[in-house]
Formats: sequence, C-alpha cells, structure tokens
Amino acid sequence: MIKGGAEWLHMDVMDGHFVPNITMGAPILTCVHKGIPDIFMDCHMMVAQPEKWVNDIADAGGALYCFHIEATSDPLSLITAIHARNMKAGVAISPDTPSNAITDEIGEKADMLLVMTVYPGRGGQKFLERCVPKVAELRSRFPEKDIEVDGGVGPKTIDVCADAGSNVIVAGTAIFNAPNAEEVIQLLKDTVNTAQAKLAVK
Repeated sequence: MIKGGAEWLHMDVMDGHFVPNITMGAPILTCVHKGIPDIFMDCHMMVAQPEKWVNDIADAGGALYCFHIEATSDPLSLITAIHARNMKAGVAISPDTPSNAITDEIGEKADMLLVMTVYPGRGGQKFLERCVPKVAELRSRFPEKDIEVDGGVGPKTIDVCADAGSNVIVAGTAIFNAPNAEEVIQLLKDTVNTAQAKLAVK
C-alpha cells in the first residue's frame, strides 16, 4: 500500500466505549512505527476520553492525533496538549454532528478537520452523501486547512468529496478489496489534485 503511493497510514483506535468495537492501541502503533519509521501515522481516536491517550500515542510515534468533538468538553485544551507532544491535532465530526460544532476558534487552532461519511466503528459501510456539504462548509471557512473525509470513499465517491474541498482521503475497503490497489490509490490522488487545482483558481 505504501509502495503503491499511500502517503499517510490511517490508524483507527477504538476503545469499546465511544464505539462498540475495540481495535488497536499504542503497543501496535509502536510496532508499526518501528517497522515503518518514516510513515506519517494519522491516528483517528474513536475513544471516549481522548485526553487520556495523548501521551501514549505520542510515545508510540503518532504524527497526527485526531479526536472526536463529541468526546470532549474542552477541545481547545486538548489541541494544546496534542501540540505540546509535537503531534498535529485533528478534530473529527460524526455524521449526525453539524459542521458548526467546529467553531472558528477550534478550526483555526486545529491542523486538520475530519468529516465522517459513515458512522464510526466499522469498515465497509455505505457512503453517506448527506455529509458532503459539511466538507464544503468547512472548506469555505478554513481554506488553508487539511480537510479529511473518512468512510465509504472509493472510485465511485471520490469525485463528490474532492469537489467539496477534501484534500485528505481515507480509503480502506476500496483499496484492500481492489484487484490493483496502486491504480485505486493513484485515481484517488489524481482526483483530489485536480479538484484542488480548480479550487485554487476560484
């Protein structure tokens, strides 16, 4: 996958509380970091108390710590704590959360904004196109920020995400189930790059 052109490794960390599933934690991230030390680990924290995981993920080699706005009462302090550990800070919103939950102050302080286009917790879900306008709204407010889309993104759904302004794409099932993963990765990247070029001249 990395040889095929993937630039980031998106790691879904689930605690069994914020979402029903339990996946990896810091020990597995540490092993991944040791095996692929130069990869940018984008850690998507689907956890109930994201404040408690910052140090462990930083120690494990996380490069970006993306927490859910729904899981914290003090996102600004959490972003400060993430930056203090030399990680980039991401803020995620679930499908039923409006984009204005990310206030101007939060959005300006964060490094990346993540719009979920499926419900957090498991792969292979159907893409929720109703979430795409949130990408466009965030892009209009934060033209210089990374905006990530996660959930059901693949060759059939990439255009609408890219045209709305997303420049970071998470693709799991679409890549792992593809006969040629490299072709899918290249298609996603080309589509995003083309859309970003169009947005830049508007």
